[in-house]
Amino acid sequence: MELKRILLVEDNPHDVELALVNLTEYNIANEIEVVNDGVEALDYLYRRGRFAERQEGNPAVVLLDLKMPKVGGIELLRAIKEDDNLKFIPVVFLTSSREECDLVECYKLGANAYVVKPVDFHELAHAIKSLGMFWAIINEPPPGSIIKPKG
Repeated sequence: MELKRILLVEDNPHDVELALVNLTEYNIANEIEVVNDGVEALDYLYRRGRFAERQEGNPAVVLLDLKMPKVGGIELLRAIKEDDNLKFIPVVFLTSSREECDLVECYKLGANAYVVKPVDFHELAHAIKSLGMFWAIINEPPPGSIIKPKG
């Protein structure tokens, strides 16, 4: 069985908890790594700092908040899409921003999807499940995003 991983980049603990509950409910991915800002996301992707020893390979998808401390979502997207080793990783924004300029900038830089977080708890839970199902199960991921089972 092919095992996939998701990188969740979110600084709001409530949204992290909600995402984890909904992504793990159906065993959508073998690994869901959570980081709280763009700096930690880059450390994860480049396997440095506390992620230096993580298993090789890229995530099947990055679920990314837009507004975060240190390095925001747009800057992180730009770094991912400018790197030949990372540019094929699908990046999905999961944000509360309805600003047209944010939407346009994200797509201009290569975002694969832009989902506005619903205010309603149940709608947000459904949106997260749907995202996870599509990107980690239905979608064929880019090379290097599959975790090879040990053994």
